[in-house]
Amino acid sequence: MAKEKTPRQPMPEQAPEDRARNFEEVPYGYSDETAMLEASRCLKCKKPRCVAGCPVGVDIPGFIALVQEGKFLEAAWKLKEQNALPAVCGRVCPQEEQCEKVCVLAIKDESVAVGRLERFVADYERNSGNIKIPEITEKTGKRVACVGAGPASLTVAGDLIKLGHEVTIFEALHEPGGVLTYGIPEFRLPKVIVHAEVNYLKKLGVKFVMDYVVGRNSTVEELMKNDGFDAVFIASGAGLPSFMGIPGENLVGVYSANEYLTRSNLMKAYLFPEYDTPPIKRQRVVVVGGGNVAMDSARTALRLGGDVTIVYRRARQQMPGRDEEIHHAEEEGVKFKLLNNPVRVIGDEKHRVVGMECIKMELGEPDDSGRRRPVPIEGSEFIMDLDTVIVAIGNKPNPLIPQTMPELEITRWGTIVVDEDTMGTQIPGVYAGGDIVSGAATVILAMGQGRIAARAIHEYLVGQIS
Repeated sequence: MAKEKTPRQPMPEQAPEDRARNFEEVPYGYSDETAMLEASRCLKCKKPRCVAGCPVGVDIPGFIALVQEGKFLEAAWKLKEQNALPAVCGRVCPQEEQCEKVCVLAIKDESVAVGRLERFVADYERNSGNIKIPEITEKTGKRVACVGAGPASLTVAGDLIKLGHEVTIFEALHEPGGVLTYGIPEFRLPKVIVHAEVNYLKKLGVKFVMDYVVGRNSTVEELMKNDGFDAVFIASGAGLPSFMGIPGENLVGVYSANEYLTRSNLMKAYLFPEYDTPPIKRQRVVVVGGGNVAMDSARTALRLGGDVTIVYRRARQQMPGRDEEIHHAEEEGVKFKLLNNPVRVIGDEKHRVVGMECIKMELGEPDDSGRRRPVPIEGSEFIMDLDTVIVAIGNKPNPLIPQTMPELEITRWGTIVVDEDTMGTQIPGVYAGGDIVSGAATVILAMGQGRIAARAIHEYLVGQIS
């Protein structure tokens, strides 16, 4: 009789009716026994495609083999050889589109739950208090400035500090983390996780300068010429929100998702009602968009007591958000009005939002993205009653630094042009990565670019020494 295959292990989570009214993390994580059972599913391929599918090149079979043996701390240390932020990546990275997608098991079965195991070992190490500080190479005397304290810069800093270079991160806001701190809700990425990852880098020797706007307090050129930095890594992100360009978007009660989520995190909405958040607490909320940021905004508004509807101009199967995030939103009670598109926002005599006119859509021929293009249905307009509109249709790169560096080459989308093999700009010693290069993308892609940049910066600095 053939041995029955071990199925992919589910991760226990809060019941939808409970979590829809609190900001606590939704999944509970694996137990020791479940993690070992899931790890036993790994086939230990001789040519593991999962490693190639990981933007930072984690030795996935290596750390999973240690989990299977019950060597959880060793697994965490193996993971952190390549990934400076494993507890973050285990929670917010789209593994189903990367390492898990190319897992051999996925051909006929479900892939190994790489992301869940990554989260498990990172949490195990943090909770154990046994944080291993790697050996730091002898100091080189070279100094590197990182602009922005998001995942790309944190990766660069983690790599370069271990190679003996002095690293300082400059951040415009008052806490490090970038999108990890200000853009992702507590129920998806608890702040304690981000703080722990940042504190780890501080223990390695990375310096953080907060409330410092590069491009205003000083330019990149001044950091190098006046402040003595030998190289600069620009990772100022994509904090400029996109809007629909329809009438009424300037009314009171219309937010970009970027502003809404930042307000929520700054005002500690995740501690509601201990911290009240009247500027963003509303009754009838519509979120426009179908990506992960739209799901984050909708689920945040729901937890603040709102009746929440997502309006998206395409069909469900075309939504760019992760299936897990869309599923969680549906479970919690977020409503979906698919194949609908806003045409104007309606206000009252005090210029406050009271409604939104939409038009129904149907799918036509594929557009440049390969998805069927939504086409308006003539005469199908209708009005929704609401008091808040959150626009979650994307962000554009922050233009401040390119504006202060006329010699920096940028694209028509405002992103910085780099050599993808080094993440170097055409200015010697100046590198860039993350959303300022790729446009709004994933945490792990930003980290992958940070890893490439760190390697190139090191070679550049070593070349100067020799």
